[in-house]
Amino acid sequence: MSEPVIVFDKVSKYYPMYHHITGGIKQFIFHLPSAIKSFRSTRFQALQELSFSIQPGERLGIIGRNGSGKSTTLGLLARVLKPSSGRITLRGRVSPFLELGMGFHAELTGRENILLNGIILGMTRKEVRKRMDAIIEFAEIGEFIEQPIRMYSSGMLARLGFSVVAHLNPEILLIDEILAVGDAVFQKKCQDKMLSFRQKNVTIVFVSHAMSDVRTLCNRVILLDRGKPLITGAPDAVIKAYEGLPA
Repeated sequence: MSEPVIVFDKVSKYYPMYHHITGGIKQFIFHLPSAIKSFRSTRFQALQELSFSIQPGERLGIIGRNGSGKSTTLGLLARVLKPSSGRITLRGRVSPFLELGMGFHAELTGRENILLNGIILGMTRKEVRKRMDAIIEFAEIGEFIEQPIRMYSSGMLARLGFSVVAHLNPEILLIDEILAVGDAVFQKKCQDKMLSFRQKNVTIVFVSHAMSDVRTLCNRVILLDRGKPLITGAPDAVIKAYEGLPA
């Protein structure tokens, strides 16, 4: 078996819970050691020693209810968050698509933002320019490509954002609920593009509440609950377990 491209080794992530200082600042200073201890002991645990690995070309779905740790996991993979403990290993260029228009500059044109995003994602100017026409054609936003993106509708922004990520040779692709982009025709186009990555050995981590998309795109699924994995396996079995969770 080849070396995994993603490894989560007992990864935990927590956030401090902040409270108002009671008793006044004077009492806080006089009891500083115990006050600091109280601050540090009160925290929200988003992930609890989560461990998994992903092989090259695997398409992993992460499902669970709101607050289960799905988006935190993607944020750690995208390196916009740091783990509180544990180790994350990534082998390959990570292309995140976690938010519509993420990384775009409102005053730059669509064409300029394509170049900017390509460089942010680790491509050279030459590589981005080579794919420029294909990106613009796929996005289907016409003459607006030469306009500042502050003029774009949310649908146009979504089309351009998806097209940039999908055409810049992703090695590890992080997706957070983005297949419902634009109208039905464009959604089908996006889904077909995602499925084409199967033949290109692209590793995909996909977070979604749309179980039909998870079934179509993924070959393995993790069900998270309160930052811990409940079950990992084939999509149908894991989705059935998710749908059977008590309300």
